Amino acid sequence: MTVRTRFAPSPTGVLHIGSVRTALFCWLWARHKGGKFVLRIEDTDRQRSTEENVAAILEGMAWLGLDADEGPFYQTDRLERYREVGEQLLASGDAYYCYCTKEELAELREQQMTAGEKTRYDGRCRSRSGPREGVDPVIRFKNPLQGEVVVNDSVRGRVVFRNTELDDLIMVRSDGMPTYNFSVVVDDHDMKITHVIRGDDHLNNTPRQMNMLSALGVTPPAYAHLPMILGADGAKLSKRHGAVDVRDYRKQGYLPEALINYLVRLGWSYGDQEIFSVNEMIQLFDIAAVNQSASAFNAEKLVWLNQQHIIAMAPEELGERLVPYLLQADIDPATGPDPIAVAKGFRERAETLVQMAESCRYCYQDFDEIDAKAAKKNLRPVILEPMKDIRSRFEALDDWTEAALSNAIEASAVAHDINMGKLGQPIRVAVTGGSVSPPLDVTVSLVGRERTLARLDHAIKLIQKRATGSGNQGIQRP
Repeated sequence: MTVRTRFAPSPTGVLHIGSVRTALFCWLWARHKGGKFVLRIEDTDRQRSTEENVAAILEGMAWLGLDADEGPFYQTDRLERYREVGEQLLASGDAYYCYCTKEELAELREQQMTAGEKTRYDGRCRSRSGPREGVDPVIRFKNPLQGEVVVNDSVRGRVVFRNTELDDLIMVRSDGMPTYNFSVVVDDHDMKITHVIRGDDHLNNTPRQMNMLSALGVTPPAYAHLPMILGADGAKLSKRHGAVDVRDYRKQGYLPEALINYLVRLGWSYGDQEIFSVNEMIQLFDIAAVNQSASAFNAEKLVWLNQQHIIAMAPEELGERLVPYLLQADIDPATGPDPIAVAKGFRERAETLVQMAESCRYCYQDFDEIDAKAAKKNLRPVILEPMKDIRSRFEALDDWTEAALSNAIEASAVAHDINMGKLGQPIRVAVTGGSVSPPLDVTVSLVGRERTLARLDHAIKLIQKRATGSGNQGIQRP
């Protein structure tokens, strides 16, 4: 048997974290089993479904690398098929027309609530033999009145539902549009879905869908209902916890590999391993190993994982990924070092690509001011002569390489009998405008000869002004 999973989002909204984890688990199980992953867009809610949301879903899936083997299929393209199956169930006696009005159903509900009963349709049209003038009927599924439905769930184990707890659900609305539960049954059957992996909020729908499949003479797929994702405070995941458009994580500089690595660990584990490549996830993932308990979304853990993936990524690929974020920050990559070299130098310190782009700005653009606190602490008269000396040594270099720069700094420190830190930090402040950067030889190499010498000249003038008492702050560039 070829394993076939499906992800079936509704374009009534964009792609959020909870939906992404569902898509990921479906995709991983199909890939792990050498099967097929089907993408289906459930767009029968015409009032709330939008083309913009469809585009957002497809764009998010593409960014995450969750490529579909088949689809996307759109339910609105399959309305004739739903009509056909609806008529089939009417003909077999497994469905019937219901002519109850909204007012009658509201009255029934009120009576049941008053009596403390479970609100449900009472089947009053089950035996109706003819139409009702002036009422467009719905089609209801004739749910069995006896027996039970057993769901052997891959995550939750054996779950039993009594048919007496289930009412006759609407399959087709009065306007001819299929309901969720009915269209899902038809689609999963037609698309030969073998494994339905979805959130546990759908568990109560499963016995109804299994009964409809049984009426169609179809063996139901295997089911796996995933536990919820909660916020760190234990509340239902919301925007304040991170349940935002998945594309927002791209804007914030997260790597898709890091995001799906984080999400796969929300409910699934493999020993104590925290960091997984995509290939490792595919190789190791087992739907039966998903935990039944809800998982908590931890933004700090996601940031940590993102940093680990940034560090592990090859500089060539990381540099390519960095370019859009440089442009997003109004930095022209053509005005400075190769982004690959920047990625190699800055990856140890960057939590996101947005942060990396902002941190390396001084490699591409001159700054207007040196940080006042860093200047006061490091650009003092005592360091004037060593700074003049290192400026001369830098200018004399034939090769502007990390090794040559490191040797020049070390030689200057020895010549002035000071340790590397006493000289290195003033150089860093002068060249970057602040007190934090990658290793100094890497930093100076990336900034380049022309910018480095000009910035050292500015720092030397600043120190000279302070030495003569003719400058106060003196941190602005001339």
